[in-house]
Amino acid sequence: MDSLTATFSLQLPALRLLIVEDDPVMQLGLEHLLKDYSQLEIIDQVEDGYSGVEAAMRFQPDLVLMDIGLPELDGIAATKQIRASLPSTRVMMLTSHKSEQEIIAALSSGADGYCVKGVGLEKLVMAIACIQDGAIYLDPQVAQCVVRHLQPVPQSQRTSPLTERELEVLKLIVEGGSNPEIASTLYISLSTVKAHIRSIMNKLAVDDRVQAAVVALRAGWI
Repeated sequence: MDSLTATFSLQLPALRLLIVEDDPVMQLGLEHLLKDYSQLEIIDQVEDGYSGVEAAMRFQPDLVLMDIGLPELDGIAATKQIRASLPSTRVMMLTSHKSEQEIIAALSSGADGYCVKGVGLEKLVMAIACIQDGAIYLDPQVAQCVVRHLQPVPQSQRTSPLTERELEVLKLIVEGGSNPEIASTLYISLSTVKAHIRSIMNKLAVDDRVQAAVVALRAGWI
C-alpha cells in the first residue's frame, strides 16, 4: 500500500459494500481496486436492479455502488426502492451515463453521490468517505449539470400544461411505478395509461418517462 492509499485508508470507517453492476469486467476491476482498503468489505455483487434491491434488503449494506444501465430494473428505480426501505443505506451512482435527465433523476431518487466510470481510485475512495460522512459527492463532470438544474425555473414553465389526471400519472412515474402498477392504482386500463403517457411526453416535448419526471420535479409540479 503506497503512502497516498494509506492516507485515504486512515480516513475510512469500516463499511459493508454492495456492488450492483452488470459488467463482469467492471465488477472484477472494483474488487481489485478496493482490495487494499481493509475497511471496505464487498458483501455481494449482483448484475441487475431487482437483484440489487433484494441483496440490499437481505444484507442491509452501509453503501451501494449502483450502475444506471442495468437489466430488468434500472439503477434509478432500484435506488428509489432501496432508499425508501433502507434510509440509512447510502447509494452512490457509478456509471458511464452523463445525461442531465439521468443525473437529476438519480439524485431525485435518493442517490447520495454520482461518479462517472473511469474515476481514479483515490477520488472514488474519497467519494465513498464523503458520502458515508453524510455529504453529497458529485463528479466534476456532472456538477455543472446540477448547478443548471438549481437555477430558477422560468415563469413560463411554472404552470403545468398537464391535466389533473396526467399529473396523477406523472406522479406515479416519478415514484417508479410501471404502466400496470399505474393502471391498478388509478383504476384505469393499461391502454389509457399509455395514452396519458404519450400525451404527457408530447406536451412536455420530451422523449421518455425519465425526462418527463425531471421536467416535473424541476418545475415543482410534483
